Amino acid sequence: MMYEITVKKSFSSAHFLRDHKGPCKNVHGHNWMVEASFASVKLDDLGMVVDFEDASKELSRVTCMLDHKLINEVPPFDVENPTAEKIAEWIFVQLEKNLPVTPSRVTVFETDSSSASYAG
Repeated sequence: MMYEITVKKSFSSAHFLRDHKGPCKNVHGHNWMVEASFASVKLDDLGMVVDFEDASKELSRVTCMLDHKLINEVPPFDVENPTAEKIAEWIFVQLEKNLPVTPSRVTVFETDSSSASYAG
């Protein structure tokens, strides 16, 4: 048996993909949606995987670092390409640093129909 919770946050920002051969090489923006999931076989003393409020606050703190920015100017994306895959990984690592439970998966939606996930 496994328990899992998910919190969602949205943010708006722009990016471009270095060396991309298509239109994504140009600066363009997205209204991103991020889903962060946390899983555990055990619940804490309150009967939770992690408190929704704690997970949501931390996800807000992390997404605020990208909100209304050109992501290519935010380290480490000033060096590496800010693909949805790499953004998902970066958010995962940021969440992992400050919550008592490691995320099981972070999914980043560039559009309603296009997403990338990073799982631990």
